[in-house]
Amino acid sequence: MKALSHPLRVRMLTLLNQKISSPSELAEELDEPLGNVSYHMRFLADLKMVKLVRTEPRRGAVEHYYEALEPPLISDDDWAQLPVTLRRSLSDSTLGNIANDLRGAAAEGGFDRPNIHITRTALTLDEQGWDELSGVLGDVLERARRIQDDSNKRRKRADAAPIPTALVLMQFEGGRAPAAKRASGS
Repeated sequence: MKALSHPLRVRMLTLLNQKISSPSELAEELDEPLGNVSYHMRFLADLKMVKLVRTEPRRGAVEHYYEALEPPLISDDDWAQLPVTLRRSLSDSTLGNIANDLRGAAAEGGFDRPNIHITRTALTLDEQGWDELSGVLGDVLERARRIQDDSNKRRKRADAAPIPTALVLMQFEGGRAPAAKRASGS
């Protein structure tokens, strides 16, 4: 929870789950001061959320490269324990990242593949239905992680190029579809 209590650490972990990177590379990509990124990287390393994978000499210094050990995820129980203000802050940060991903994909042809999937479905559920749907989305996320692990193993063996992919799973209250127009029977 400490790792995810700051939006910059969440953004850093998100990137470090996608690739190995140094604090200076992250600072440039995130448009943040190097000192801030370095501070939060040490914080994440102390929490065992990232690990140092290599070092390289750079202009009289040593650049450190890290990878994430854990995806930046919060269990349902931990989420429920967070103050509403922190839940909103984390949600806002994630939604901002999603919006940036969508803009980038749209600009770079990321929706051109014939087998992409985009769906928006408005549902009306009771509490049990809400819980069931939440469980299904959790199962999809676990399956996606296994697919990622298997893909990483295949790519290492075949030295294949990665396909950067975004998977967004959302379940939220609201987003109600407008009521259907009723035919007047007079």
